[in-house]
Amino acid sequence: MTQPDPHVVWHAHSVDRASRQQKMGHRGCIVWFTGLSGSGKSTVANAVDTLLYKRGVHTFLLDGDNIRHGLCAGPNLLSEEHGADFAQRFGLGFGPLDREENIRRIGAVAQLLVSAGLVTLTAFVSPYRLDRDRVRKWVEKHGQPGDFIEVFVDAALEVCESRDPKGLYKLAREGKIPNFTGISDPYEAPASPELHLDAGKQTPAQLAELVVAELIRRQVISEVAE
Repeated sequence: MTQPDPHVVWHAHSVDRASRQQKMGHRGCIVWFTGLSGSGKSTVANAVDTLLYKRGVHTFLLDGDNIRHGLCAGPNLLSEEHGADFAQRFGLGFGPLDREENIRRIGAVAQLLVSAGLVTLTAFVSPYRLDRDRVRKWVEKHGQPGDFIEVFVDAALEVCESRDPKGLYKLAREGKIPNFTGISDPYEAPASPELHLDAGKQTPAQLAELVVAELIRRQVISEVAE
């Protein structure tokens, strides 16, 4: 078993999670949206964020594309400022190991936001079941059971391709994008998500209402808006 670095010590905070949650009037948690590109993850997550904001809930949304501009930037974005060696070592592409590290970083940041009492919404393809399970384990290890709420935004591949808002499926079919989930790379759907959304039949607004209802049911937020 690997031993922890003796120079890395965990420091307890004077203001703990329970105190922050009491002040905010709700629990912290992660609502982890997963699904194919074009399934509507970001759209639904933003709709949920808006509904929660109107209810006075303290939230933060981590979006897959936005994170790739900074925390999980690719080599092309890092090379100009940090140089080729740094970019090659720390930049993330879309191969299996890069995706694993991408989700690990996001999970670590999301856990910190939960410890601050925030309802943290994440919208990432996160195609591999093992990676999502690792985030769940990490979050609940440093928090409590129920902190990780997996939401499967389920839309058939043909539906996602018909939307193709970024033109990515077309490029992937032409062989211009390697390791593209659903085309040349697998997507492992959740076996038992906390919430399964039918994104092919219901509107983003309807799906967002279902997510908020689930948060109320799980007593993350109160039924009565502040």
